[in-house]
Amino acid sequence: MADEQTGAVTIAAIAAAAGVSVPTVSRVLNGRSDVAPRTRERVEQLLRDHGYQRRGGRARTRARLVDLVFNDLDSPWALEIIRGVEDVAHAAGVGTVVTAIHRRASATRVWLDNLGARASDGAILVTSALDPELDAELRELQVPAVVVDAAGVPGLDVPTIGATNWAGGLSATEHLTGLGHRRIAFVAGTPDLWASRARLAGYRAGLEAAGLPFDADLVVDGDFGYASGARAADRLLALADRPTAVFAANDQMALGVYEGIRRRGMRVPEDVSVVGFDDLPEARWSSPPLTTVHQPLAEMGALAARTVLRMVDGEAIESPRLELATRLVVRDSTSPSTAAHGGPDDLRGAPPRR
Repeated sequence: MADEQTGAVTIAAIAAAAGVSVPTVSRVLNGRSDVAPRTRERVEQLLRDHGYQRRGGRARTRARLVDLVFNDLDSPWALEIIRGVEDVAHAAGVGTVVTAIHRRASATRVWLDNLGARASDGAILVTSALDPELDAELRELQVPAVVVDAAGVPGLDVPTIGATNWAGGLSATEHLTGLGHRRIAFVAGTPDLWASRARLAGYRAGLEAAGLPFDADLVVDGDFGYASGARAADRLLALADRPTAVFAANDQMALGVYEGIRRRGMRVPEDVSVVGFDDLPEARWSSPPLTTVHQPLAEMGALAARTVLRMVDGEAIESPRLELATRLVVRDSTSPSTAAHGGPDDLRGAPPRR
């Protein structure tokens, strides 16, 4: 039952011997009441019989460190989250350890081992599912965790920080329908993220509010990267009845849509209006400046840091799910639909382009 390398009895081995899950053993170790009495007795007996020593049993001397974990660090979006976390951590005299695990189980294992070795006080996981096994390991190490932009709907008793993604998707779509657009495409983000699904739902609600049908041909999957936005634009603009507007689920994909439009010799917003989501710094610097939904990324990072530091201090967290407000920022990448007015010369007083 002992680990081959360390000789220590593991929580997974206890779970296997008891015929229960790792989270169930974790709940017993943490004194949770949601375990059947007979199961609790069986697990506790095995813990005694095998002399289990929890890795988190060390004295809880504050290490003054918080771990911040991303799947990837290749986006300005991540830098905004880091900025918010670092501002709060620095003011509290706490260091920040930033890790990218690249969605690999092996990298997660290495991070957990390093986390235990440096005895960090808390962890902030970004776009993570925080599965039951990972949750159990963090509880065993006595490391409280907060999730930012959770993957899926969190089912665990872990605080999550997000934004009003549905409302943001609705406001972006209503902005375009208000400009007279009737063929509005959507470039979706990674489907396993709760934020992606909420933005798509907001887009559909905006169409419905305007009395427009949902057209699956106008929805293209992306991955939140620039290249996927350009590919989506290529596909959408090749349609016989092409869209007059595109709402992309983040700014990077929206700027990729810009590139796809440019490659076809078309212009933003004269030929196609574009809306993004996030309001990253490059949204203001793009040409034309991008209309987008502002997501308070730095504030989300700051709130996550404040929340995990409160948990480290033993404070109770009143609300497990916190959402910060989004808002539409209108710039120069959107304009009234020419199709709704009979053509560009009707709207702008210019001769038709040839």
